[in-house]
This record gives sequence, structure tokens and C-alpha cells, in this order.
Amino acid sequence: MHNKYLYLLVLSNVLIVLDQASKYMVASHIPLYYSIEVIDGFLNLTHIRNAGVAFGLFADQPSEYKSLVFVAVSTVASVAVLFIFHQSPAWRRWVNTGLILIFSGAIGNMIDRIVHKEVIDFVDVYVGSFHWPAFNLADSCITIGVVIMILDLFFHPHGGARPPAGPPVEPASS
Repeated sequence: MHNKYLYLLVLSNVLIVLDQASKYMVASHIPLYYSIEVIDGFLNLTHIRNAGVAFGLFADQPSEYKSLVFVAVSTVASVAVLFIFHQSPAWRRWVNTGLILIFSGAIGNMIDRIVHKEVIDFVDVYVGSFHWPAFNLADSCITIGVVIMILDLFFHPHGGARPPAGPPVEPASS
């Protein structure tokens, strides 16, 4: 796609709709705290609600304003990501894709906080008795977006200088 804003609009909307649809399916078909085994010894679908932030941080903090604060922080973060996206040149496709993923994940989880006052998580990855904190598609988008941004930083530390457009310019003779 040549228009990075069309790319933002299409990809972010697809990801947000998939995130919300997956959470709706889980909330509609899996009772709270119930698990469905997908891959024995590795993956369950488990309906969990997270009133905190990443990995359940601050979930136990009592406050009627907690959800509002999380929505405000998500809003500021989303606007910041859009600002960075706007500043990023269109040819920086990996950076722009990473930013779109982060933006989509932030919006997906913010919708949950506005509608439910908590986030619906359901992907339960585990090995033996070790369980990674449950997550959802929005969390995956954020994580993958950050990884893409880090990889771009390592493989293009100076922004992956774009070659000049057009033929080389000859110096003027005197």
C-alpha cells in the first residue's frame, strides 16, 4: 500500500474487529474461569477478566477511578503512537506496521475497559505448572508491534537510509 494512512485504517480496523470478536466469542461461550484444553500440556482457552494492566498489575488496587485512569493512559498512549506514526516516513514500513499493531492493541483493550471496566483475556499458555499470564489478541498485537520496532532498530539503526530516488546527480563542471 502506498498510502500509509489507508494502511493504518485498514489494518487497525481489521485487528480491532478480530480482537473484539474473539473476546465476544470467549465471553459468550466460555464461562468465567473455565478452561478449554486446546493443546494438551501447552495451551488452553480460559475466560479471565483482568482489572489491572499488563500481567494483572494493579488488578487488586481498590479504586472506582482505576478504569477511568487506565482509559486515560490508553488514550494518551494511542495519540502518542499516532503522532509517531504521522512523523514516520511512509517507506519505513516495518516501523509503521509495528506502530499500527501497538495502536490496534491499545484500542482493543481500551474498548474492553470502557465497556466492561476490565479486559477479557483468554489465551493461557503453560508448561507443567508454569502458566504465562493470560492474554488476548490485543496484547499479542502490542507485543508483536514492539518486537517489530526493536528488530527494525537493530537491523536499521540509522533508520535504514533510503536510497535516493532517480538517477545519480553528476557534479557541475566549471
